[in-house]
Amino acid sequence: MNAPTLTRRPHRAPDAVSPAPDMALARGRVHEICGPARRSAALWLAGAMQGPVLWIAPMRMADRLSPCGMAGWADPGRFLFADPRRDEDVLWCMEEALRSGAVPLVVADLPGPPGLTPVRRLHLAAEAGGAAPLGLILTPGDGGAPGVESRWHMAPRHGADGLAWRLERRRARTLPPRAWGMRDAGGRWGLTPADPPGC
Repeated sequence: MNAPTLTRRPHRAPDAVSPAPDMALARGRVHEICGPARRSAALWLAGAMQGPVLWIAPMRMADRLSPCGMAGWADPGRFLFADPRRDEDVLWCMEEALRSGAVPLVVADLPGPPGLTPVRRLHLAAEAGGAAPLGLILTPGDGGAPGVESRWHMAPRHGADGLAWRLERRRARTLPPRAWGMRDAGGRWGLTPADPPGC
């Protein structure tokens, strides 16, 4: 009796988180958010999803989320926080959480971009998680983690007329770079197209 030559399941496009039209972050994959407003962007995505959120950051990291500041983006009661003592344990915690599929969103707030091998391990863990969790790695500056599904950058553009941000999709496997202006529109975050990155 011959074994079948193909043993993999049929390919099925992963579900995506779409916080706004023309925006989609594939579940079961790891995405990078960088820039000075990276935490705000992650909270915005959390607000567009249902269920608990695991937020992992090194214990030594001085910047901590404030429930009062979080409330405008997402319900602080949905968040679980893990503060590993060692920086390298942050990625290990994220990998285990993604593999378990216990929460739909896992965020790792990192002091710098991880290498390609850890990112590949995170993708494999997210794919193994039965519920196809979404993984977000937050990196300072312009980021640059290799192998991520997509890279986003968010920076404040506040003015006299209120709070505003610029959100850029700087890298995606199947989509071109794109940018949006983002501001509070009566309790909801409104996005308008902006000049693409580099303009």
